[in-house]
Amino acid sequence: MVEMAVVAAMITILTAMAIPVARYALKRQDELELRYELRLLRNAIDKYKQYSDAGLIPLAGVDTEGFPKDLDSLVTGVDLIGQLNKKMKFLRKVPIDPMTKKAEWGLRSFQDEPDSFAWGGQNIYDVYTLSTGRAIDGTYYKDW
Repeated sequence: MVEMAVVAAMITILTAMAIPVARYALKRQDELELRYELRLLRNAIDKYKQYSDAGLIPLAGVDTEGFPKDLDSLVTGVDLIGQLNKKMKFLRKVPIDPMTKKAEWGLRSFQDEPDSFAWGGQNIYDVYTLSTGRAIDGTYYKDW
């Protein structure tokens, strides 16, 4: 009977130690995924800007500065100049934010202040997560 109690106590202690490690691993995985999705979106925005600057796609508007007007235009594509019925798509779909579990992102336009969290609406220059959580390293996810 004593042996069973000792074994049960040891199992309880090991389980208590394993739970925080598992939570840490899951949080770390979400953070890696967030970094990947942010890089994917930012690379698509940069590629759109390169195509616009090279004159391969038309400007989306006067205030866009060559950046996309919304995330959907990265998915639906933009007509290539001088090529009939050809579109350039920059994303397959708007990725899901692993922190909020939604395909919604905070947006910054070229005209916004770098630390602004209010989108001016002219274009999309940068993206960030809408999560208010803190990362393992102590930084806020929205500041990544």
